[in-house]
Parts: sequence; structure tokens; C-alpha cells
Amino acid sequence: MADSSKILLSGEENGEQIKIDPSVLEVILGIAAEKVDGIVNMRGTLTSSIKKVLGQSDHGKGVSVTTDEDGQLVADIYVYLEAGVNVPSVAAKLQKTLKTQLVQMTDLTLKAINIHVVGLVFPDDEDAEEFETTELFPKSEQE
Repeated sequence: MADSSKILLSGEENGEQIKIDPSVLEVILGIAAEKVDGIVNMRGTLTSSIKKVLGQSDHGKGVSVTTDEDGQLVADIYVYLEAGVNVPSVAAKLQKTLKTQLVQMTDLTLKAINIHVVGLVFPDDEDAEEFETTELFPKSEQE
């Protein structure tokens, strides 16, 4: 029984077949996405959060690869961007990088790459003054 979740590559010269799990493509795209300037992080899931706590890395987080009704690949990428970047520019660069990387590594092409901006990450302002915290109800008043 064939596994329909695998992506099938067939060799033209000798008729051999290679099956690739979509999670492998997600890892390839996830690693490539993290290297694009302006991308701060990828959206994770509960599983990736648990892996992080255990000291493991989840390179496929924030990437979902599916096939459409025509059997073509569609990738959904969920990213956090650095505040102040040009969102359309970073998204276009990300799409170009991911298409190029996937073709170079697997000879597969993506029909569509959907970029989902989950949020913006603002850099920590080290010069900001720290505010003193005071208790709302000091112990001396409660007694």
C-alpha cells in the first residue's frame, strides 16, 4: 500500500523512484527562511516549544508544505519580522530564496509560497529607564 503523504520523485534514466516526506521539505524551507534578513523567528507549535525546552531544535517550525488538487506543492510560511523592515520586500526576498533553495536541493518547484506575518519583534531598548515597581497595597497599610 502506497503512502499518499510522500512526494514521489522518479528518475528518468533508470526508472527508480525516490519518496520524500513533506516534513523534510519543511526542514529545508525552515532553515532557508531563518537566514533571510528581516526574519527574526518562525512561529512554533506546542511540539516545537517542548522540543526547545528539552534542548532539541525544530528546523521545520513555522512551515507547512501541502499538495493541492493538481498534485503541486504549496508552502505556507509563518514568520515574525523585525520591526521597521519593509514587509513586501522581505516577503518577496523570502519567496525567491525558498524557491531557489528547494529547486537546488530537491529539483522540486513550488506552485505557491504563502507568507503569513504573525507579528513584529521590536528590539529591546537598552537605554530605556527602568521603572521602579511599588506594591499596590503595602504590608504596613494592611495590618
